[in-house]
Amino acid sequence: MTIDIKVPSPGESITEVQISNWLVKTGDFVERDEEIAEIESDKATLTLSAEESGTITILVNADELVKVGSIVARIETDGTHISSPTSKSTQTEQTLQSNTSHTEEKQEYDSIKITPLAKKVAEVNHIKESELQSLNKKLHKEDILNLINKTTKPVNPDRLEERKKLSMLRKKLSERLVAVKNQTAMLTTFNEIDMSKVMAIRKQYKDDFLKKHGVKLGFMSFFTKAVTQSLLKYPEVNSYIDGDEIIYHNYCDIGVAVQTDKGLMVPIVRNAEKMNLAEIEKTIATLAEKGRTGKITIDDMTGGTFTISNGGVFGSLMSTPILNPPQSAILGMHNILERPIAVNGKVEIRPMMYIALSYDHRIIDGRDSVGFLINIKNCIENPEELI
Repeated sequence: MTIDIKVPSPGESITEVQISNWLVKTGDFVERDEEIAEIESDKATLTLSAEESGTITILVNADELVKVGSIVARIETDGTHISSPTSKSTQTEQTLQSNTSHTEEKQEYDSIKITPLAKKVAEVNHIKESELQSLNKKLHKEDILNLINKTTKPVNPDRLEERKKLSMLRKKLSERLVAVKNQTAMLTTFNEIDMSKVMAIRKQYKDDFLKKHGVKLGFMSFFTKAVTQSLLKYPEVNSYIDGDEIIYHNYCDIGVAVQTDKGLMVPIVRNAEKMNLAEIEKTIATLAEKGRTGKITIDDMTGGTFTISNGGVFGSLMSTPILNPPQSAILGMHNILERPIAVNGKVEIRPMMYIALSYDHRIIDGRDSVGFLINIKNCIENPEELI
């Protein structure tokens, strides 16, 4: 019995997706509900699972664009193979494959990272392992083909180039970011926060917090609470422009920027103003894990009234975060560094963090943006009120 594997719909208005990665290869035996591929749209990444157990035949290449509902693979449940369509390999690849059986010298390539296909191509063309050792990355077929094509000059493995197709998610993200710069009057204002009290509370209660709630007590929950209180105090920051109208929210759906292999994703913590610190930490941990493992859905990222971006986890000291449309503001958190500051007329060393608020000046005045940051500063420097 033959089972057709079709592309599911990731969500409304999406008609085309990209097969970003096959997790199996033609001829493999797959189990029912086993994940066999990663599918990427311009909004999210999802996985494709086998509907039945059997031998799979892949019909569509990785990185290829396909219509929603189209057949991308077939599973033969009795274990027999299905003939696959002719591949769109180039003449160079066909020649390399036809010469595989005539390989005179076998290389093991034990000291480098190399894909099976790249290894086969390298062996056929007698490329020595020593020529590839200085390249500090995993070698793919394209890297080896680049070496083969450079026959007119000596090969320098330190100057290899890799060409990779822009993913649908990255392409859409690029379009949105350019649109933000062109369609908003974006400004950024800064302030700094003394993190002493929050760090002391975190140090004192982190073990008990982890034991009781099953998640670590981080800084993000404190900032999320501070943001929700500040948004309720400065509603313009929690609004956006729709045509010739301003839409205000009486709730706080906070987007938390998460860096993944697929790019930047912003899952939403909904009604964060009603959550305590533990509930916020649990929600963020769940969403971040879904983002990193490719399990995040479009619903997880739809909506949001305000975004928090934490560049400090990468060591950023100061930055100007870019708006997440249609939102009108975004908070940037940064690295915590000990610096000398004046405290009651004396110089003391304190753990300080710069914070930044980028905002759309069409809807948010300077007074509100500065007041919003000062309110966050006061909340973090007096965390007892948040608890």
